[in-house]
Amino acid sequence: MMPLQFHRAVKNMEIWSARSGGYSFVISLQGPTGPGFRGRFGYVASWRPLDQSRGAIRVLGSPLQSFAEAEDACNSMLNYLRD
Repeated sequence: MMPLQFHRAVKNMEIWSARSGGYSFVISLQGPTGPGFRGRFGYVASWRPLDQSRGAIRVLGSPLQSFAEAEDACNSMLNYLRD
């Protein structure tokens, strides 16, 4: 199975998105100050089904320390959803 391919979703913010198998995944960088989302510093990963208009669900463990950890968490969640 091919891993999710994230791309920059918003030009001036640290937000990336990917889609696969009927699901949308987003990784965003949040912090206590500066531009972007506010919160404890780290990478927040979330997902939602593409065919339903409902809010996103945070991936367990968010916020994570690195983009790579958030990406791995999203790929693990996709594998879980597919099973």
